[in-house]
Amino acid sequence: MKPPPFTYHRPTTTDEALAMLADAGDSDTRILAGGQSLIPLMNFRVALPDELIDINFIDELDYIREDEGCLAVGAAVRLSTAERSADVARLAPLVSEGLRSVAHPPVRNRGTVVGSLAHADPAAELPALLLALDGEVVLRSSGGERRVAAGDFFEQPLVTSIEPGELVVEARFPVSDGHSGHALVEFTRRHADFAVAGGVVALRPENGAPRQAAIALFGIAGTALRAGAAEAMLADDEGADAREVADAAVGEIRILGDIHGGPEYRRRVARACVERALVRARGGLQ
Repeated sequence: MKPPPFTYHRPTTTDEALAMLADAGDSDTRILAGGQSLIPLMNFRVALPDELIDINFIDELDYIREDEGCLAVGAAVRLSTAERSADVARLAPLVSEGLRSVAHPPVRNRGTVVGSLAHADPAAELPALLLALDGEVVLRSSGGERRVAAGDFFEQPLVTSIEPGELVVEARFPVSDGHSGHALVEFTRRHADFAVAGGVVALRPENGAPRQAAIALFGIAGTALRAGAAEAMLADDEGADAREVADAAVGEIRILGDIHGGPEYRRRVARACVERALVRARGGLQ
């Protein structure tokens, strides 16, 4: 299938793209980066944008760097580029690990880190990674710039807090201190399919006990979610039984079902993913 007609724009600077977004007004305008999610939606007439702004030619958005204690990833950075980056592996090893689970290599070669976050698929790995690491995104418009924490960014399936006229220009992941344990475990029906359920665990120890214990789940609800009750268990007791922590993680969530699995099936799968991720994260503590 082919998409319906639209107006195509190709800015070469961020300011030019923002001016185009401002000029678009109330029209349905979409940002094209990797296009691995947007183009199929357009071809199936699910997304019907009036205008398409292609940011692939904005070189200033293609960067990976350390900035104020965070790994900063620009909006034009490909998933495969971040996956192979020595800086990502050093500064945010959980992100490096998680990127290897995203789709297939051809998708990672075109798709972008920021694009995956902005698309906000509840079964995607990157929103859960950003949540687990207490990361944030940087949004810019012709009126200025703001930063939005991951917990405030994802609102509903494929819906975020991006306002009209705003462009997500950067994702920011706090830098690892080198003494953390982490893991991402997911279950898919076939390799590189969307996750039926998945769990992310990040442990950052201090004097033998976790200073911060983060658990994020994906693939089981309308958005990726943090498991607050399970995190509290780990904060109180670093050695809490992994199965009990996993039970607490899924016990507080209203789990959705679809053709790939009902709520109870997904609950069992998510519980197993969290338990295994916690065991692996504990094994990686240094």
